[in-house]
Amino acid sequence: MNVIWSSRVQGVRTLYLSRRLRFHDLFRQRYAPLFALDGDKPLKILEVGCGPGALAGALRRWYPRAEITALDRDSAFIRFAREHEPGVRFLEGDAAALPFADGAFDVTISNTVSEHIEPGAFFGEQRRVLRPGGVCLVLSSRRGIAVQAACLTPGEEEKRFWDKAAQSDDTFEKYAVGRYHMSEAELPAAMERYGFADVRTGYAAIGLTPDDPAFPPALAREMIDAERYGELDAIASTAWLERGDITDRDRQRMEALANARYDARLGQYDRGEKQWDTQVSVIMVVRGTA
Repeated sequence: MNVIWSSRVQGVRTLYLSRRLRFHDLFRQRYAPLFALDGDKPLKILEVGCGPGALAGALRRWYPRAEITALDRDSAFIRFAREHEPGVRFLEGDAAALPFADGAFDVTISNTVSEHIEPGAFFGEQRRVLRPGGVCLVLSSRRGIAVQAACLTPGEEEKRFWDKAAQSDDTFEKYAVGRYHMSEAELPAAMERYGFADVRTGYAAIGLTPDDPAFPPALAREMIDAERYGELDAIASTAWLERGDITDRDRQRMEALANARYDARLGQYDRGEKQWDTQVSVIMVVRGTA
């Protein structure tokens, strides 16, 4: 069982909640013209590196005639996805050695995966499993905007904790996180280099601002709690650090402080005290045909 990514890099809750927001149905029309898929056709779509399944679930809703298959090598992600996103075929497998026949899919799609896999294997395997004329969609996060509410600013005790953790954290290097990151110019050039035609690029800006009345209260609270769980999962991941002297008691203290900050932010929201904090994700979409 492989749970390296979910336990040491990005927790299940962190990845699922953040992606569920970025691929919320409210934003469907931001993506539709960039994907340029024919929803009237019974497409066979493969998501490569699906994590806990939020994008695959969105694809199932957005393209109801399609057959969605989603693959990830992390066992915890796949287990969670099977429990929370019905109607999708979830499989454990390696993006660099896809367990499918040549020409098995009409569409492949990935989100923040290309930067972690050697490009020859990443693009080569997707081109292999696509039918002639099939579509490859590569989604990649770019620099966005982050404005935090004042009450969410970590205190000095928390800053000392994270300074200590950083001194013994070699996770990114050890697990090749982001090793193959490419710029906005390099990513489409790589797609062309590995045999895809008619390569195009576009960008979707997804703004999550709890105080914006365009978002219903339940969704606004979900935005705040998604950030909360991202911090809590990051705290929990320090248990895997092989050096340093962070104890369970330290982690419990950090969890209490983080929860107090996010409880305060929810209190402000419930009282109508607007902070206008926001998270704007910029998602690059590169589209090519096999």
